[in-house]
Amino acid sequence: MYDDDSAVFVISVAAELAGMHPQTLRQYDRLGLVSPSRAPGRGRRYSARDVAQLREVQRLSQEDGVNLAGIKRILELENQVTALGHRVESLEAELDLVRQQARRIFAAGMAGDIVATPRGRRPSSQRSTALVVWRPDR
Repeated sequence: MYDDDSAVFVISVAAELAGMHPQTLRQYDRLGLVSPSRAPGRGRRYSARDVAQLREVQRLSQEDGVNLAGIKRILELENQVTALGHRVESLEAELDLVRQQARRIFAAGMAGDIVATPRGRRPSSQRSTALVVWRPDR
């Protein structure tokens, strides 16, 4: 099955889906507004996401009166916001993992080893007189 990023449309089909002339798509590719994949014979292959972006370029140009340089900057900023959103999600997941690990309690076992224990419980067996000093990474 195809997803939004599968490059399946030749330029004529993509142009028809976007309501544009194929030459316009070639111009947008040269300007870097929409960069389709390339087939082995160097032919352009557009994805559903590319077609949606072509429609957005057309809307910004015709309805909002934004010039092509402005559209390119808008698209770059949108891509940057998306990338930053993914980075935030990644950092939040990493922070959750660190927080989960921080909930674990460690104690010295009878053999002098370090053992993880549930909160509120001491390691089983005899009491130890060992002193453990823990310093978090700085």
